[in-house]
Amino acid sequence: MMKWFFKYGFVVLLFNTILYSIPFTMHTVAPVIFYCLMVCSIILLSINPNIFREILFHKSFFFLLSISLINLIYFMFFDLHHQESLEYLLARFIQFSILSLSVYYNYDFFKKDFPDLLVKIVAFIVVFGLILDPFIFNDRYHGIIWNPNMLASITVFAFSYLLIKKSSNSYMDYFLLILFFIIAISTGSRIVIIGIGLSFIFKFGFSLRNLIYFIFALVLMMFAVSANLETSLNRISSQSIFNDRTLQFEIALENINNKLYVGHGLDKYSGKVNIELGDEYDGLIMPAHNGYLSLFIQYGIIFGSLILFIFLKKSISVVYFFKEGDEYLNFYLFIVIYTLIASNFESLITGINEFHTILFWFSLSYLSYSKFIKENES
Repeated sequence: MMKWFFKYGFVVLLFNTILYSIPFTMHTVAPVIFYCLMVCSIILLSINPNIFREILFHKSFFFLLSISLINLIYFMFFDLHHQESLEYLLARFIQFSILSLSVYYNYDFFKKDFPDLLVKIVAFIVVFGLILDPFIFNDRYHGIIWNPNMLASITVFAFSYLLIKKSSNSYMDYFLLILFFIIAISTGSRIVIIGIGLSFIFKFGFSLRNLIYFIFALVLMMFAVSANLETSLNRISSQSIFNDRTLQFEIALENINNKLYVGHGLDKYSGKVNIELGDEYDGLIMPAHNGYLSLFIQYGIIFGSLILFIFLKKSISVVYFFKEGDEYLNFYLFIVIYTLIASNFESLITGINEFHTILFWFSLSYLSYSKFIKENES
């Protein structure tokens, strides 16, 4: 029972974040699934304490446990009276436990079958969204997802896997590649340009083919800019990639400076702090839209630097180890690198029920365990 639950616990956890992003399930089905998953995990972990020694303390996953311990120490000394922070502490620990156990018990499934499952689910969401709302260029398109940036994330991941995988593509794969590309661009998310460009580098490297694709992209961009649309290309052309982010970064830096050493608390993982910042900001309160700044808003520079060091060190080690590429691991490597770049523009890394964030931590865990297996194959 326990092994079966944790084998597929991550799959449920991940795809439940999509339900959190659909208006008619976000306050009904999604919370029920989330809390059931949390409660069942706590019960199973409590009655199987040997799991801690065997898996959670495993060399591959110890970086996750280290972050959970830092969360606990921070909570005990600086955040003890905030219920929301306690909920974040528990949810992050349970999520990290589910990631570790799912990788350990179901390694082959995530190596070969999970990416295809991801593509199928994203395709269903996109097609269902098109049935309900086929007008993809009227405004920033979001389909059945309330947040267009969320739709951008899942379609970029599906697109990147189909492009990067080395096995032969079917006609359906080519159709989905085109569909995911169009939907991702129509969301108006400027970060998708980075994701799509990075996926082409993963596939073709710095080659003549990529130069041709780059020229084609410039022509496409000129065509899109000439039309009155809200695509990613239009928004980059009219607003640049930073634009409104500049003010958000300034406010985030002010928030960090206000509590430089101890931060504002674990519950401020979005980078949104409800404090007055002065007349120059006219009472503005908004998320940091930067994962690294959100980290320092949460923890301050001392604890924030510790966590930053832990996951950057792990990220660099797995990227360097798998730099030659692997047919089954390139997709997870792409997710790690893309997230580290995209976190400069969105509050990734720190979230709880966020698809991109959870997929990042899972990919980092999976690569860490893969590295351990390859190092000990002999």
